[in-house]
Amino acid sequence: MRHRISATLLAAALLGASGTAALAQSVLSMHIEEESSWVRNFNPFNRTSYRQSTMDFIYEPLVVFNKMQDNKVYYRLAKGMTLADDLKSVTFDLRDGVLWSDGKPFTADDVKFSFDLVKKFPALDFNSIWGVVSSVEVTSPTQVKFTFQAPTALGPEKIVEMPIVAQHAWKDIADPVTYLNETPVGTGPMTEVTRFTTQVYEQCRNPHYWDAASLKVDCLRFPQIGTNDQALAAANAGELDWFASFLPDIDKTYVASDKDHHGYWFPPGSLVAVVMNFESPKPANRKAFDNVDFRRAVSMAMDRDAMVNVAGYGYPTLNDDPGTLGKRFESWADPQVREKFGQYTKYDLEAAKALLDKAGFKDKDGDGFRDTPDGEKLSFDLIVPNGWTDWISTAQIAIEGLNQIGIDVKLATPEGAVWRQGLLDGSFDMALNSWYVGATPYYQIDDGFNSRNKGKTRFAAQRFFDPKLDQLLDAYTQTVDDAKRKEILNGAQMILAEAMAVVPVYNNPLWYEYNSKRFTGWATADNPFVSPQNYDPNHDRLLHLLALRPVQ
Repeated sequence: MRHRISATLLAAALLGASGTAALAQSVLSMHIEEESSWVRNFNPFNRTSYRQSTMDFIYEPLVVFNKMQDNKVYYRLAKGMTLADDLKSVTFDLRDGVLWSDGKPFTADDVKFSFDLVKKFPALDFNSIWGVVSSVEVTSPTQVKFTFQAPTALGPEKIVEMPIVAQHAWKDIADPVTYLNETPVGTGPMTEVTRFTTQVYEQCRNPHYWDAASLKVDCLRFPQIGTNDQALAAANAGELDWFASFLPDIDKTYVASDKDHHGYWFPPGSLVAVVMNFESPKPANRKAFDNVDFRRAVSMAMDRDAMVNVAGYGYPTLNDDPGTLGKRFESWADPQVREKFGQYTKYDLEAAKALLDKAGFKDKDGDGFRDTPDGEKLSFDLIVPNGWTDWISTAQIAIEGLNQIGIDVKLATPEGAVWRQGLLDGSFDMALNSWYVGATPYYQIDDGFNSRNKGKTRFAAQRFFDPKLDQLLDAYTQTVDDAKRKEILNGAQMILAEAMAVVPVYNNPLWYEYNSKRFTGWATADNPFVSPQNYDPNHDRLLHLLALRPVQ
């Protein structure tokens, strides 16, 4: 009978003949998410309160598409993949001899079970995979065929986003939606939760990891850090090896304290925007969001320069592209979009006031703030996660501009999990949000504005959907012709810009800092072999972990 390795036995094994120094050297300390305390939740289907070390490190994907290498395929649980010529299906050949962390074999049945579980419990389908896939068929113990609802060249990339769980561990779970999965069984490199408190937890080596020869880190340590300021203090105290935080004046506050080992790299990243909740039916005050002139006025009240240079210390890249692409995807931008609608992303308080006056939003009760054309009071909360100091400063600048044009908005800073839940269930008024960055702008637009994603992901929080946009996004997946794809995205940009579906303000850098004192092999601007941030979703982080080596 096989047994899982206990924390005590694992620690003893790591110590070996080298003593405590070897143990300390092989434990990689990561700051991966800002929370006030940890909840022991390793349910990979959970999109709110799960620990962000769950995917990749506990549940390894079939394939990693490396974003820094033009989506080059790195096979993981799969050893091969064949997309049908008619784009109607894809077949994955699974790696032989892979074991779950409890020693039981990983097979094609586990893959099928995972997708069937999501189909049975739609609340688990955070990636809307059953809007893409029509069937999953086990063709052999090491082969699985996925048939698509419609021809799509992007099906494999959607499929590998879904976690693969062990059938024997999950088949008797009555409610997998609320299941905390406190003692996970996974295929990834770091499956053993050897310590868990509200202030720190550790994940250590999977005793049966198939790629153990590549893994040179023994444990991951996750201290609870609630703010960027706490992250900076911990980093300068030598307590963090790999983290992703906004640090003001980073060269002075972090690099200067140990120039030989402290480093960072901030490649261009995700769009950050102010979003308004289009959910319908809605409270009376949110009806203002249905008015395009109101939304345009909100955009014109954004002092984007101050957001970039004051709130962001110059790290972000200003985004005043009404089509949302900005400099991150400048080569894809349709110049006609800016020509027609660029005036609405320029900071102009007087023009914003004129738009609101024209639309009938005036101060009818004399309290200094505008009301609806029907005389109803307007008042909104703008939500930003607690501890995200750069975003909080960005939101404060946004609110200052909105107040100046007569819109009553106040800042609210819930915990990160509460913020995410509000975006998912539509219980918010306004929010600062960001989008996952893919290899092309399609992913950003599809995640945010395809109607099949409603309530499935925080990226679609604004709930702006358009049947024409859905059709364009679907058409994009059915061609591999780059010229046709660009034409399709030109149409998508135009729809978003004309509607002012969201209010872009800047593109975040991909936050990434490291300390090379105890580990080497870090990605850098000179060696950009992976997208380097350590948070979910970024499957490149698995490749990054496997590249790290303890300093001898």
